[in-house]
Amino acid sequence: MSQSPLALAWDDIVSGLRRWRLAAMLGWTDIRLRYRGSVLGPCWLTLSALVMVASMGVIYARLFHMVLKDYLPFLSLSLALWQVGLASLLQESCTCFTEADSMIHAMKLPYTLQAIRLLVRNAIVFAHSIIVPIGVFILYGVWPGLVSLASLPGLLLWCVNGYAACLLLGPFCARFRDITPVVAAFMQIAFYVTPIIWQPGQLGARSRYLLLNPFYDMMELVRGPILGHLPSLTMIGISVGLSVIWCGLAFMTFLRTRARLAFWV
Repeated sequence: MSQSPLALAWDDIVSGLRRWRLAAMLGWTDIRLRYRGSVLGPCWLTLSALVMVASMGVIYARLFHMVLKDYLPFLSLSLALWQVGLASLLQESCTCFTEADSMIHAMKLPYTLQAIRLLVRNAIVFAHSIIVPIGVFILYGVWPGLVSLASLPGLLLWCVNGYAACLLLGPFCARFRDITPVVAAFMQIAFYVTPIIWQPGQLGARSRYLLLNPFYDMMELVRGPILGHLPSLTMIGISVGLSVIWCGLAFMTFLRTRARLAFWV
């Protein structure tokens, strides 16, 4: 007897998780192919991040009248978390399945394997990009202590949301290719309205309205502990609540689109 769409979708998720070693190997291969023929390889990510932080740090510290010792650690960490974390996960999730079209057509593998592959690929890139904030922290003697370990649950929540983004945005962008540039444009706007290159305290009393920005709440789950302060319970509640809704929408979308995904890519 044929299985129901619900059983097939759930089996796809479980089968993909069981093949995490294959997904890790594919993610690592993607990085190797991306920098094939390059002398420095992924270290170019570190160098480009270093140049960006150094140039933006000096300029924006003067524009915002900030002390460089306080501003540069915040900026370097924020850029790393945004560019290789939130923004990269959402934008690359749009092409999660379309970029793997040859593999999807060639062999029968769980679709969710591609989502884990994307997470592994971004984790490798993040490992190279986080070197710059660590260097800035050492340069200015910033050490948050054991409180920084509180960022680990936030990183785990990011991974779960990134996985869900692949199941939600991946099928939509495979069916409607115009959604990908729309998401990219939206993330560009989100970059400027989220405290990345500017600090929340610069808004004064109006900074309380930042809680309405889900990207700010998600950023603070990871950035706050690393900078030495814990996120508020309100931030945690909003982030967890939105993540539950996000994952629910992702599963429902994957359930409805899984049978036609191979034809769309």
